[in-house]
Amino acid sequence: MPLAGVLSGALVWGLIWYPFRELQEAGVSGALATLLTYLLAMLSGAFMLPRVWRERSTFGWWAVLLVLSAGWTNFGYVLAVLHGEVMRVLLLFYLAPLWTILFAYWLLDERLNRYGYLIILLSAGGAFIMLWEPQFGLPLPENTAEWVGLSAGMGFALSNVVSRRAAQLSLQAKSYGVWLGTALLTAPLLWWQGGLAGQVQAIGAQAWLSIGLLGIVLCGTSYAVQFALANLPANRAIILFLFELVVAALSSWFLAGEVMQLRDWLGALLIVSASLLSGKLYEEPGK
Repeated sequence: MPLAGVLSGALVWGLIWYPFRELQEAGVSGALATLLTYLLAMLSGAFMLPRVWRERSTFGWWAVLLVLSAGWTNFGYVLAVLHGEVMRVLLLFYLAPLWTILFAYWLLDERLNRYGYLIILLSAGGAFIMLWEPQFGLPLPENTAEWVGLSAGMGFALSNVVSRRAAQLSLQAKSYGVWLGTALLTAPLLWWQGGLAGQVQAIGAQAWLSIGLLGIVLCGTSYAVQFALANLPANRAIILFLFELVVAALSSWFLAGEVMQLRDWLGALLIVSASLLSGKLYEEPGK
């Protein structure tokens, strides 16, 4: 079940680019679509609120850190891909396994064994092969959007580790924290840009249907992912999340007619291989 939870998250996020692209073409910006879908996810998960309220006494700095890191992951990712070179942003974002090594060691005392570093390099290498464009140079941040993408990847790694560290929080509280954090960090930007009411009023019925379905899907997916993170070592979970790249490559091939090159197949093979071997990448604390 934990494996199914992570892979369902990778599947959804590997496909979700398509409805967001359709919404963008319908006049709904990425930032506005993100805010509305996460608000609807909160509405879809409103039945969790009594449980979340009852355990409010267990909230602390770990809960705050989860809300902020998960919120920045989603919000920062959208900002980066809207304003930067998408392939470079993705590559910087998917350096997340490297940050997870550090966060998991500091916060969880997860120690990689001799296979672990090889598997991490295998997964990161697969992402690098799939995403690197030679004309863009080395994957070092060159502008604000790329720094945002890099920091969103760090937030992704941190939120996964914090979710496992905050064992006192229920799955309901963690899931709600992800939605709340994204909405809280996205809303100020849209407010600052102005015209939010007019943008919302201009959304058509078809776009609202898509946003509603996305909100429901994100509600279920977030819960499944939080269940997985509570039951999998952080380093293993982050590698399995890279399966999203494979799904995205295949879906862009089928849905958008984008041709998969040899390097795409090679990178996908490396990521899938790392995912299959990921059960061997860590030692229990104290070993």
